[in-house]
Amino acid sequence: MDLPMPEDRPHLGQVVPSVLAALGVGEFDNSLALPEISRACVLLIDGLGWELLDEHAAYAPVLAGLAKQPLRVGYPSTTAAGLAAIGTGLASGEHGMVGYTFEVPGTGVVNSLRWCAHPGGGDLLGTLEPEEVQPLPTTFERAAAAGITTSVVNNAEFARSGMTRAVQRGGRYAGVHALGDLASETLRALESSPSFCYSYHSQLDMLGHLYGPGSAAWRMQLRQVDRLVESIVEGLVPGAMLAVVADHGMVTIADSIDLDATSALLSGVRALGGEPRARHVYVEDGALGDVLSAWRETLGDNAWVLSRDEVIEACWFGPVVSDRVRPRIGDVVAAATGGFGMLRREAEKLESRLVGHHGSLTSAEQLVPLAIAYG
Repeated sequence: MDLPMPEDRPHLGQVVPSVLAALGVGEFDNSLALPEISRACVLLIDGLGWELLDEHAAYAPVLAGLAKQPLRVGYPSTTAAGLAAIGTGLASGEHGMVGYTFEVPGTGVVNSLRWCAHPGGGDLLGTLEPEEVQPLPTTFERAAAAGITTSVVNNAEFARSGMTRAVQRGGRYAGVHALGDLASETLRALESSPSFCYSYHSQLDMLGHLYGPGSAAWRMQLRQVDRLVESIVEGLVPGAMLAVVADHGMVTIADSIDLDATSALLSGVRALGGEPRARHVYVEDGALGDVLSAWRETLGDNAWVLSRDEVIEACWFGPVVSDRVRPRIGDVVAAATGGFGMLRREAEKLESRLVGHHGSLTSAEQLVPLAIAYG
C-alpha cells in the first residue's frame, strides 16, 4: 500500500498569516497573495469538506458561488489541529495539538477539546495549563500587538475553555448562541478599521457526526450555513473581506474494528489516543517492533500504520516537529483508509456510536474550501 504524502496545496495554517499580511502586519507572509484590505473575517465552518461542498453545492448557492480553492488541513484532520492551525499559523508538529486525544508527558492522555483526562476523566484546567501545552504566541495575540482590533466570535460556552486559552487567546471574545448573533457579532467586529475577526460555527460537524455527512439533516444545516454566509457578505463594507474555511471534511464509517476487544492490538500497548480514523498508539518499553507488526498485520489495507519516526520523516505533522511535540505523537500511528474505523466501544462509547468521522489522510477529510468575498 502506497504511503500517502502531503499534497502540494496551501495549508490551512497559511490563511490567517496571509490575511494579517494583507491587513498590513509586516511580520506575516502573504503566501496566498491576498489583496490589501482594511478589515477581515475568517469564518470556520466545522466539518465542511471541499468534496462535500462540491457534491451538495445546490444547498449552498452563495457559498458555492464565491471564488474558492481547496486547502489541505494536514494530519490529523480533526478540529483540535484545525483550530490550532488557525490560532498559530502552523502545522500540528509545531503547535502540538496533535489529535482529538493525545498523551501529554507527565499528565497522560488528554481530550484536547474537553480539556479532561481521557477516557472519562475529570477536568484538567486546574492542573494542566493550556498556555503551557500550547505556549507559542497566537495569531490573535500578534494581531492585537500590531494594533489590529482583534475579535473571536465563538460559542458562549467555550469562552474559558482550555482549547480557547491554548489557541485563541489574545482577541476580544464575543460569546454567541445561534446563527443570528454569530452573524451580527461578526459584522460588529468588522466596524473598526483595521480589524480582524475569527468566527466559528460548529453545528454542521455535529450533524455530520450524528447522521452522516451528506444526510438529509446535514444538507438542511448546510442551507443554514449558506444563509449565514449570505448575511455576512451582504454586510461587508468596502475594504472588508470574508474568508470561509473549514477544519476538516468527513466520511461515513462503513466497516470497523473494536480495539478494546482485539487482544492482538492491545498487547504491549500502554495507552491509546487519537480517534477512530487516526490513532496514536503508545507502547510499553521494548515493545515497539511487536506492536508495529501486530497493528500492520491485523489492520492490513484498512490503515496506514507507521512508527513515530516514519510519520515524522513523511511530514504528516508538517515539515517541522518540535522536541516539545514529538512525545505527544504515538510510538505507532494508524491512519484509516476508505471508510474504516478503529473504534473503542468500551472506552469511547459516545464516539463509537457516531456515523460520520474524520482524522485521516483521504481527500474527503483533508481538503477544505477557501471561499472569499469582498465588500
